[in-house]
Amino acid sequence: MATLTDRTVALPVKRKGATSQWRTNLYGYLFISPWLIGFLALFIGPSIASLIFSFADYNVLAPPKFIGLGNYIRAFTKDDLFWPSLGRTFYMTGVAVPLGVVGSMILAILLNTKIRGVTVFRTFFFMPTLVPLVSASVLWLWLLNGDWGMVNLLLRRIGIAEPPHWFGDRKWAVFSLIMMGLWGSVGGTRMIIFLAGLQGIPDELYDAASIDGAGAWQRMRHVTLPLLTPTIFFNLVLGVIGTLQSFEASFIVTEGGPAYATWFFGLHIWKHAFDYWNMGYACALAWFFAVVIVTLTLLQQRSSSRWVFYYGAK
Repeated sequence: MATLTDRTVALPVKRKGATSQWRTNLYGYLFISPWLIGFLALFIGPSIASLIFSFADYNVLAPPKFIGLGNYIRAFTKDDLFWPSLGRTFYMTGVAVPLGVVGSMILAILLNTKIRGVTVFRTFFFMPTLVPLVSASVLWLWLLNGDWGMVNLLLRRIGIAEPPHWFGDRKWAVFSLIMMGLWGSVGGTRMIIFLAGLQGIPDELYDAASIDGAGAWQRMRHVTLPLLTPTIFFNLVLGVIGTLQSFEASFIVTEGGPAYATWFFGLHIWKHAFDYWNMGYACALAWFFAVVIVTLTLLQQRSSSRWVFYYGAK
């Protein structure tokens, strides 16, 4: 039977625990408050504002005027560059992402071998990622100059009398941007992620495959690739999202030319927002594009159950 003394001792302990938990929660919110305030003020707030402006005629200089779905109807039916820029963006994504993912994976496999000085090679291949985009763009403008660029000088030396003008040629402009992007992405973060995925594969599986008589190609096909599918999926999702938002290279190098050959959807949004000051229309384009990116990401996530293998998962 509990005594009065027991009850009076137990009650303050319970209150102390509740007070301590409340104080811990308060400290936690205080520590995350700088990020939380920034997230609300610089992301959630502007996102909500842009959604509201997407239903308005707004040019910054005058108050917004509500026009309903007018901006979206204009985009789908009256904007001559809307569908071409969207198709061009999908085309670049469909070419650049597979090449980038496969190239990064092959490079990571080569750099995962246990040879002397492999860390030096990893550093060299990662270095292009550290070059600022503007500097890299100037470098590639010099390399791929149609008249005196180093690439065309080498092509003339080997017998190609009329090499492409690259960024100045409508047929080669997109390919030139893809090549420029691969230079910076194949040996960058994707390669590091693939290296981490490769080093996470248990050595016991390779040993068991070798005991069963599997050769190098069979170990690659039946051990490495299946266990690397989660990493492939991760890089694929990030690659699609990043390439769909391509803007900087076309803005700096070609400004959408020649003849709109590199006029991607991101550049289309930028032009309407900051060159033509059609902020309401630019917000509508941005929200439409956000829905496209989220939809593609969800489709990739849904299809992953058919080909992504998680080792140890039931």
